[in-house]
Amino acid sequence: MVDDTIFAVATARVRAGVAIVRVSGPAAMRAVERLSRREVPPPRRASRRRLYDHEGDLVDDALVLWFPSPNSFTGEDVAEFHLHGGRSVIAGVVETLGLIPGLRGAEAGEFSRRAVVHGKLNLTEAEALADLIAAETVAQRRQAVRQLDGELARLYDGWRSRLLRALAHVETAIDFSDEDIPADLSASVQGEAATLACDISRHLAKAAQGRRLREGIEIVVVGPPNAGKSTLVNALANRDVAIVSPRPGTTRDVLEVPLDLGGFPVILCDTAGLHVTDDDVEAEGVRRAQQRAAAADLRIIVHDGSVGEVSGAATVMMTEVPAIVVVSKWDLQQPDAASITSNPKVIGVSARTGFGLDRLRARIIVELERNFDTSGGIAPTRERHQGGLRACLAALQRMAAESEVELVAEELRSAAQALGRITGRVHVEEVLDMIFAEFCLGK
Repeated sequence: MVDDTIFAVATARVRAGVAIVRVSGPAAMRAVERLSRREVPPPRRASRRRLYDHEGDLVDDALVLWFPSPNSFTGEDVAEFHLHGGRSVIAGVVETLGLIPGLRGAEAGEFSRRAVVHGKLNLTEAEALADLIAAETVAQRRQAVRQLDGELARLYDGWRSRLLRALAHVETAIDFSDEDIPADLSASVQGEAATLACDISRHLAKAAQGRRLREGIEIVVVGPPNAGKSTLVNALANRDVAIVSPRPGTTRDVLEVPLDLGGFPVILCDTAGLHVTDDDVEAEGVRRAQQRAAAADLRIIVHDGSVGEVSGAATVMMTEVPAIVVVSKWDLQQPDAASITSNPKVIGVSARTGFGLDRLRARIIVELERNFDTSGGIAPTRERHQGGLRACLAALQRMAAESEVELVAEELRSAAQALGRITGRVHVEEVLDMIFAEFCLGK
């Protein structure tokens, strides 16, 4: 049990109508009594109270909520002060709390950390809470909510239970080796391990999907110089983010624009025009464009509709998937521009008139839904999860090569521990600092 009591502002530090100050720990009751000069209100009921600073001056007429242990977010006694959002009001309450013996300012993520320590959250749920706070798109929110609801933990705990059952059978064979043990025990355990290894491998294959939904799906716009790439990026972003000029080579480096497209978090990348050049700076820009295009989740290949042929570099890129081919400057197109390729994904666009932009956005969203929809099962969202899954899979693969029953048991134990570390079933302390370092104050 933690002995000290922490407090922090739990809402954004901006001018607002309401601000919340949260207190958690054994001295939370003392904080309520000191600020309001009254006893704590009934549990989980908002009560109107006058709050006073350390000099006895009235600070605010506020709402106070009391959550006695263990029925609180952290599992400790928790008090919340719902204040008017003026900076002076907040400062007066925070300063007074800091003068109460046994209270101190909270560190980032310390409330959630205490929730984990007291069994209110497991590690994957705590990470999901951070993701939910940071969510900017519908897809990010949905993924975080599913994980916060325990879907990921239930999946991993279910796998761990299967391993522990197999381990129990193997340990029975070790402990009662003088008695009759079913001859097919080894085959049964190996079969269960092989099935589980397949399940984990399929789950790990979704790792890139989960990471992209957290960090942003990269869509790279490529094509020859002056094809209208920057103009298209500005049109998709609905603002001027890229410099547009009739002079070739305006874009030298990769320009990243974060967007919300159809509820998906997208990083739209404008790149240098693909062409052969003797200029060192332009050549570096081309190299970076090709590098980002090669690693992209989706490419938008732009062809200038005002000319009648496709550049060699763009032609090569068209053969790669996933990709959407855009014929820009549709209002200026040459007669043969519409037949530059038989690819059914070709979309004619005019950024000047707006022609084709809605169709292009719709096509992008279709590609995102096809490749990043998680309705078929939640994906591992963090490298920590993936590392634990890989460690579990490695242990199962080593087990498959073992014939000694004692070594089989040891590998099963290692595999179960690797899964347990993901949710915090085992060795929780070793990952707490890493997880909660990214949290905000007051959470």
